[in-house]
Amino acid sequence: MAFSKDDERFMRRALALARRGSGKTSPNPAVGAVLVRNGRIIGEGWHKRVGGPHAEVFALRAAGLGDRLSAIRNRSRRRTPVTSRRPPITALYGTMEPCSTWGKTPPCTDAIIAAGVKRVVVAALDPNPKHNGRGLRILQRAGIRVDAGLLADEATAMNEAFDKWITTGLPFVIAKAAMSLDGKIATRTGDSKWITSAAARHEAHKLRAQADAVMVGANTVIRDNPQLTVRHGVRGRQPWRVVVDARGRSSRKARLFTDRFRHRTIVFTTRLSSSRWRRVLTLQNVIVIVVPARRGRVDLRVALQELGGMELTSVLVEGGSELLGSLFDARLVDKTVVFYAPVIIGGRDAVTAVAGEGVPRVTKAIRLVDCRCRPIGKNEMLVEARVAR
Repeated sequence: MAFSKDDERFMRRALALARRGSGKTSPNPAVGAVLVRNGRIIGEGWHKRVGGPHAEVFALRAAGLGDRLSAIRNRSRRRTPVTSRRPPITALYGTMEPCSTWGKTPPCTDAIIAAGVKRVVVAALDPNPKHNGRGLRILQRAGIRVDAGLLADEATAMNEAFDKWITTGLPFVIAKAAMSLDGKIATRTGDSKWITSAAARHEAHKLRAQADAVMVGANTVIRDNPQLTVRHGVRGRQPWRVVVDARGRSSRKARLFTDRFRHRTIVFTTRLSSSRWRRVLTLQNVIVIVVPARRGRVDLRVALQELGGMELTSVLVEGGSELLGSLFDARLVDKTVVFYAPVIIGGRDAVTAVAGEGVPRVTKAIRLVDCRCRPIGKNEMLVEARVAR
């Protein structure tokens, strides 16, 4: 299918709208939609929050078609036509295939059909195996022209966490590190504040606001006593906080277990931790989940399955090096985000970003693809990449 310049222009607008909902719609995807009549945008919208109207519905409302949506809500679930004398809508541009089933909201396919849309252009199909392509087939059977695949890569990248979670049940795992140019995240004495600048920390907190959960290991809790809250001038939702502590070494008085967000803190531990430690945390309103031990450590795949079952689609892992190493060893990381500071720390005993067992040979190294670099502040660099599969 050859798309026109106008097609691309309208879809880029839909993508820009979808980004407004990024980090706010989980476990739903971020979606944008644009309605066009005779080459002019007459309505646009984006999915704003889980349980709320979808992007297509907001676009139809903006175009003054709320009466047709009311007709859909007030009738039975049978797909019956809603007639109108209004001129037909030339096209609807959506970043993802419209939903086709009843859930917390009516199917968007019904609304599109009732609105008299003549053509639907979508970027990406719904990755849910139960829905993939179904919405487009419903629209085609209703006589609507359907074209798919316009700017699909950009739309898919925007919802990479949703795509993995809906197809595997596992959250999308992002390994984040802030390090010196020689790969150190702390000195030989354990000092780590601050390797990177305030500008880098601002970017890191933007990542937090986009994630469903932030994960750290016991060593990080013991050494840094972190808050894992969204700060440094960033406004956004507070993610769940996850601590991996197989033996219950973290202090029960740590900030994560005593502050106002303690009820949104999850601890994964094993039977190697004391029952008293687990009980005290539970009484402090911390969620404690006991999972099997694997070589004396938390079975991270099981922990991620638990998070996926809680509808958490993305996890930002902020350390420490042992936790990151274990996740890489288990091939559970999907993406890396590394902040490089223009400093050299050195020292054979200084802490490296990724510990664990590592690989025996370079040929077995974990390969990264789609690497992107951009400057942060005056002298720092942010490198993002996906783990090759």
